[in-house]
Amino acid sequence: MRQSFSVYRLAGVAGLLSALVLVVNAAKRAQLIPSTAFTQLVAPLAEVFALAFVTALYLYCEPRLGRFGRAAFVANYLALGALVGVEFVINLVFARLEPAQIAELRAGPLSVALTGTSVLFLIGTVAFAAALARTGLPPRAALALYAVGSIPVALRAFVPELVLDVSLVVLAGGVAWLSAWLIGAARGR
Repeated sequence: MRQSFSVYRLAGVAGLLSALVLVVNAAKRAQLIPSTAFTQLVAPLAEVFALAFVTALYLYCEPRLGRFGRAAFVANYLALGALVGVEFVINLVFARLEPAQIAELRAGPLSVALTGTSVLFLIGTVAFAAALARTGLPPRAALALYAVGSIPVALRAFVPELVLDVSLVVLAGGVAWLSAWLIGAARGR
């Protein structure tokens, strides 16, 4: 029991760190804070921390998830893993290239990879939030923030910058709330 609590607590802290990085990313995109080498470097950590966070959510709720929930978790997990690569490309490669070079890269297979990752993130995140809601365990409002915030993020190429910035904060709010819930709920196990 004590070991489980430690794992859930660490995953909850990872979720809180993910939420913090999402807020930093939103502030950077909105030019509320400067885009620096440090903020570019930490940007992908939102997804890295989220991998531990969603895994702990899955483990906590797994007995009630069923096949759909398990498949949704796998899709969400794979999407987050792929998004780590996307964020490294956007923040550490594209940031150093001219617009013409970026357009050239996006005209090739990178475009397919970016689009595929976005679609997988959209489907995986919304499906996983829905599956978690069906368990009756995590707070539904927090799951709604998580799902709703992820939609514009997944569709970032098609939404205005302000919508993307706000959705990053909404997503961060959902992740932070679910992280706090996970830490508290694990105490009772």
